[in-house]
Amino acid sequence: MKRAIKWIGKRISIRPWSIQDNAPIDWSLVGVLLVLSCIGVVMVGSASIAIAEKRYAFELRYALHQIIFLLGAFALSLLIVQRTTLAWWRDNRGALLLAAMVLVMAALVFGREINGARRWLSLGLFNLQPSEFLKLVVIVFMAAYLEKHFQMQQDEQGNRDWKREKEQQMQAVKRLLLPILPIFILLLLQPDFGSLSVILLLISAMLLIAGAPLRLFVWAVLPLIGILIFVIIIEPYRVARVTSFLDPWEAAQTTGYQLTHSLMALGRGDIFGVGLGNSVEKLFYLPDAHTDFLFAIYGEEFGFVGVTFLISLYLLLIWRIFRIGSLASQRGQVFSALLCYGVGSMISVQAFINMGANLGLLPTKGLTLPLVSYGGSSLLMTVLSLALVLRVDWENRHVQVVVEVESAAEDVVAQKEHA
Repeated sequence: MKRAIKWIGKRISIRPWSIQDNAPIDWSLVGVLLVLSCIGVVMVGSASIAIAEKRYAFELRYALHQIIFLLGAFALSLLIVQRTTLAWWRDNRGALLLAAMVLVMAALVFGREINGARRWLSLGLFNLQPSEFLKLVVIVFMAAYLEKHFQMQQDEQGNRDWKREKEQQMQAVKRLLLPILPIFILLLLQPDFGSLSVILLLISAMLLIAGAPLRLFVWAVLPLIGILIFVIIIEPYRVARVTSFLDPWEAAQTTGYQLTHSLMALGRGDIFGVGLGNSVEKLFYLPDAHTDFLFAIYGEEFGFVGVTFLISLYLLLIWRIFRIGSLASQRGQVFSALLCYGVGSMISVQAFINMGANLGLLPTKGLTLPLVSYGGSSLLMTVLSLALVLRVDWENRHVQVVVEVESAAEDVVAQKEHA
């Protein structure tokens, strides 16, 4: 068998993973990743030019940092994804989740306090936001957990025991609350309602994708959402911040200040925008425009056409992620498929919330626009998440090729024996 495989490999004289689609990975996904990253570098440089000059007397400081973060993210992703397998991530999900929770607790105790929140650990060169790492780890943990506890149970005749399966799923959801509740409490203490909202939506999406009955979803997730709403309404300033998006002009100088200037920026953009670098709102009107409200500056400079192009890139990125997950599902790779669906859900939810907040459709949550907004932790974890998706894609192609080669080898051996 091995000799036959080697013989076929010499005859085809190409890399084993390039038989399928003649490519080692999904280059369309890589291309969108690179385009969004380049847009991010350009827009961070444009949106931060005034504030960087004022704070550091160096106009391109934030753009340079974004490039360094991006190169570091690519290097770390290549190292991790090449040196680890998806099985390693699945087998170490518990340790990874514990490490992420320890980092979040460390941020609460030793972290920097900015605007009343302790979300960042100072590492000298940059501030690490552990909640960004937690999002990725929750996806890995949920994918492995759902693969283990939500598989179809069949007897020898292929019949499913529906009653037993529902009971097992109910018990699995109850056990799932053990790691979710500490995460929920830690993020409330920081407080980080944006990351908490994303994680709750991720868990909900992955439960539904895995086929969990709706009553299990209601039983597990809705109580947490109810607690979150209660925590918000007991503090008047939180209620004011959440509801200010309904009529930001009423509190244009207080809670609605950022949103009103975001809307003015988008309005000035009109159809084609005012041109790269010509934004007015970034000149100390929209605070820290290179982070949460970068989308507004982008809309001001590139207009409706540019915004449509950016949204199209995100739709293409999410479609390719889900396509890779679908192929993994067809091959029976449940963990890989759920991992892709989780990453795709995370990027789509975070992009939707960020754009919605900039457009005044949602309350401001302090979430960055994936791959575009300034932020080392967010950029690093988003690139690493996409690197894991590319690892899934590589294993999809590699496993398919191995099957094809073995099948061809068996045919050669059979032909020789028949001769």
